[in-house]
Amino acid sequence: MGVFVLSAAIFLVLFYNKRVMNEGELKNIVDFLFEAGILSKTPRSGFYFLGSGEQSVAEHLNRVTIIGYVLSEMHQGADEGKVLKMCLFHDLAESRTSDLNYVHQKYAKADENKALADLAKTLPFGEKIKELVEERNAGETLESKLARDADQLEWILSLKEQVDTGNARAETWLPSALKRLKTKEAKELAELIVKTPSDNWWFGEKEDSWWVRKDNA
Repeated sequence: MGVFVLSAAIFLVLFYNKRVMNEGELKNIVDFLFEAGILSKTPRSGFYFLGSGEQSVAEHLNRVTIIGYVLSEMHQGADEGKVLKMCLFHDLAESRTSDLNYVHQKYAKADENKALADLAKTLPFGEKIKELVEERNAGETLESKLARDADQLEWILSLKEQVDTGNARAETWLPSALKRLKTKEAKELAELIVKTPSDNWWFGEKEDSWWVRKDNA
């Protein structure tokens, strides 16, 4: 329900609060925190065409940010804090534009730059968010490449989850997503993701007698 995104936004506000803000600034910040919450109600529209599964933008941002942390740990020398913030805010404009998937984007254009600029100018730390998203979208710095790969890895994980529940269409979508990855670390993870059952983390020891005995031991 977007608790992660809202909590992260609140943390940013509290961390930034190095000076006393006036009432107008505080009201704008409150509006921003409510706006962050709408991402939990904004669906990721690619699942419409995939035919199964569902996800909100907030849920997507949650796992993207976790993946960004992992990639930062794997890549020595990356600015971890910058990667995390890029991952957290990269789809923030979708609170105003909604999510347009690849089919939508062939025929409709969402002015995410304007949405982000309009949001940024209301916040005392808005320009920082805007600059982070712009750097991430340009894809030229190491941190931006890691953040963009985190975004694609989240989609690859989502597709693999649908493959494992029987969606044959999801399997045909995986190759194009894999081709978008840029960093060595992301490619290594993706190679293993497509080979690993999505329930392996909890059902990988299914041959253990506990799964038979459980509470009847």
